[in-house]
Amino acid sequence: MTETVNQAAPHPFNLARFCLTGAGAAADKPALLVAEGPKGRIIERWSYGELREAVLRVAGGFAGYGLPRGSRVLLRVGNTSQFPLMFFGAIAAGLAPIPTSTMLTAHEVEMILDDSGAGLVVGDGSGVMPAPRAGVGVIDAAGMDRLGAASAVDFADTGADDLAFLVFTSGTSGRPKGVAHAQRVGLGRIPMRAGWHDLKGDDLLFHAGAFNWTYTLGVGLMDPWAVGATSIVHLGDRPPGAWPDLLEETGATQFAAVPGLYRRILKYADITPGRFPALRHGLTAGEALKAALHGEWVAATGRPLYEALGMSEISTYVSSGPAVPTRPGSPGKPQAGRRVVVLPPEGEAPDAQRPMPAGDTGVLAVHRSDPGLMLGYWGLPDETAAAMRGEWFLTGDLARFDADGYLWYEGRADDQMNAFGYRVAPEEVERALAAHPDVAEVAVAEAQSGDVSLVTAFVVLQAGAEADAAALEAYAAEHLAEYKRPRSYVFIEELPRTGSGKVMRRALRG
Repeated sequence: MTETVNQAAPHPFNLARFCLTGAGAAADKPALLVAEGPKGRIIERWSYGELREAVLRVAGGFAGYGLPRGSRVLLRVGNTSQFPLMFFGAIAAGLAPIPTSTMLTAHEVEMILDDSGAGLVVGDGSGVMPAPRAGVGVIDAAGMDRLGAASAVDFADTGADDLAFLVFTSGTSGRPKGVAHAQRVGLGRIPMRAGWHDLKGDDLLFHAGAFNWTYTLGVGLMDPWAVGATSIVHLGDRPPGAWPDLLEETGATQFAAVPGLYRRILKYADITPGRFPALRHGLTAGEALKAALHGEWVAATGRPLYEALGMSEISTYVSSGPAVPTRPGSPGKPQAGRRVVVLPPEGEAPDAQRPMPAGDTGVLAVHRSDPGLMLGYWGLPDETAAAMRGEWFLTGDLARFDADGYLWYEGRADDQMNAFGYRVAPEEVERALAAHPDVAEVAVAEAQSGDVSLVTAFVVLQAGAEADAAALEAYAAEHLAEYKRPRSYVFIEELPRTGSGKVMRRALRG
């Protein structure tokens, strides 16, 4: 292990300083390229010197509001170069930004504002804003320009365990739940360099996601800048067929996206091993990568595709990469330096903190000492405590390790289905059905049929394939125990997904 996840954080430690100065990139080196149009024409170029200066000017503008250290700043900013300036500018000022999707409704925005107690709302007009309220300042697009014209200040002398930012995820109660991250989250990302993306200073990383998503914030901004590499973003529509041209025109050496986008690129784009020659490899996270899709991408492009498993509470911590050979169907191994185990399901073992042996399925857990682990759920001490079992943070994922140390994901604990008294992970059923040559995508969930709940497979067919439930039933009979087999097959045009590309099984349950 060349870099340790548990290295002591210096004091002071500011995440913005860590990302923008830690690699010692030359002031004139490109830090951010902004492209637009189907051919990826570069319309903005930000050097490291320009980016650092702009961030510290925004920090100076925020400092003028006189907010206490750690005050929250709600960001309603679109996917433009203004987003990273506002996000890192707030952190540089010692404030805690809250990135949000511009697609949120007014009701959702109001709930986040209520829950976070944000003292400032910054919006560029690309998404709805909360109603005016006493004690909450509002910065519009013109105000953002004034922030960027302020006098620069130095990075705030925050501590490693001070609040850096909040992200809100879907809560089990139907209300958004804030995940509070510390400044030290930058240290928690170091193991990804050797264990997943292998980012180097001369890389150009193109991320397909929006900035408000933690996958993009981390892999698309924090990681490239922490090693002095270049981040690429794109404005406007990006149809699947345009991605080969975008990757070629921008010279991207790494591409990050969700599995669903890789599938659509293969379906709609002209792909050969000679396309986008600068690309070293692709990265994928956000949902499980099916083995068949992995094989199709490698065969079509001649380039590897590396998967990672993570979550908003800790980002990615299990992955494959240049130093961790891929094993299709598995996201890989725990990154070097991380303490990751599978614990017994609650109540099923006398020692609930004793790791289970290889081959046994249990609850995936990460040790609380990991610097990438959240501080907790904002304002929810009981939920934070419930997520811990002694020294271990329970991810809510079910998984098992094989004899070689590879992790096999078995789904979310709350996605578990009950079939004839057996607990069944939808991912296990999906993995089997996805290998059928007629299946492009599949999601499995318990769906209501009259008064009964049936394990149902929702299937997206390959182009030209016929909807043949009997054929899929026969295939399932060859690959799955009887109690794991779907009792119903529904053929649909596409799977419902969140704005970040994750399959919404709850929408399928009906």
